[in-house]
Amino acid sequence: MTSTTLLSLGHYAPQRRVPNSEIEGRLALADGWIERRTGIRERRYAAADEALSDLAIKAGEMTLGRSGLAPSRIGLLILATSTPDHLLPPTAPLIAHRLGLGHAGAIDMAGACGGFLYALSFADSFAKTHRTPVLVIAANILSRRTNPYDRSSVVLFGDAAGAALIAPSDQPGSGVLGVHLMSDGAGYDLIKIEAGGSRMPFDPALSNDQTKMKIADGRQVFSRATDMMVTASMKALHAAGLEPGAIDYWIPHQANARMIAATRTKLGIEETKTLTSIALYGNSSAATIPLTLSLAAEAAAAGNGTIFKPGDTLLMSAAGAGLTGGGLVYRL
Repeated sequence: MTSTTLLSLGHYAPQRRVPNSEIEGRLALADGWIERRTGIRERRYAAADEALSDLAIKAGEMTLGRSGLAPSRIGLLILATSTPDHLLPPTAPLIAHRLGLGHAGAIDMAGACGGFLYALSFADSFAKTHRTPVLVIAANILSRRTNPYDRSSVVLFGDAAGAALIAPSDQPGSGVLGVHLMSDGAGYDLIKIEAGGSRMPFDPALSNDQTKMKIADGRQVFSRATDMMVTASMKALHAAGLEPGAIDYWIPHQANARMIAATRTKLGIEETKTLTSIALYGNSSAATIPLTLSLAAEAAAAGNGTIFKPGDTLLMSAAGAGLTGGGLVYRL
């Protein structure tokens, strides 16, 4: 039976660091307010001349470079993003072209914070079925979709890209062992950018507020997203025939530190098995899981701990706007 392997990881974070003090000063918040409530100390913002494709390409280049695989071998590129270069055309074909992937398939996937798990599930199935490597890139520039004076969103979000290269393998038992993808449309309006789609097309009369992200009820988002991550993770573990204690590492979506802690407690996962990047990179939506994975692998390569060996079992969990999310168990 065909399996898959996680051949390599990559990431890119823009150079500009935005500390909490910059946002707290603008919003007249007390020193330390943001970190106490979110666990975030700083986040990255893209430069004025950086588009979403620029971030994604740099993460893709790192991933391909680490793999040793010729770009022409890639059969499919999946881009998980909520902030494409343009509403039309999709951004993935441009990225595939600039990465030298030849005429590989290329598609955008708009799954918000859960987008990477949807893309990874698709990539694993495609690689198994068609025996071809798949490059998954998750990237967002959310600094341009938040109102700088909206406390509910601007304290959380940043810009980043993360990538993973999935390849077919003859090693039995590796790849996706279990996955459970979820949605909850009853929470559709909880996180929203009103304008820009067919419901409310762009118009000169629109207010700036209508073109930026709004979080209608932070408590509802916290509760529903936490429940979704717990439920999806437990169902994915059940599909894999595993208990939470059997995993080696848990990589949650980096929404905020309180949500990560609440989900971890409900799942019964040890804090030492939890990988996070929230403190220094904030919430870049779909990009947070591959970003966190790649940062951890990079730290290990630099001698800062031992991580990720063949046979390790990873649990990934996410939930966000839509609401949409899931849980996925992957064995290296």
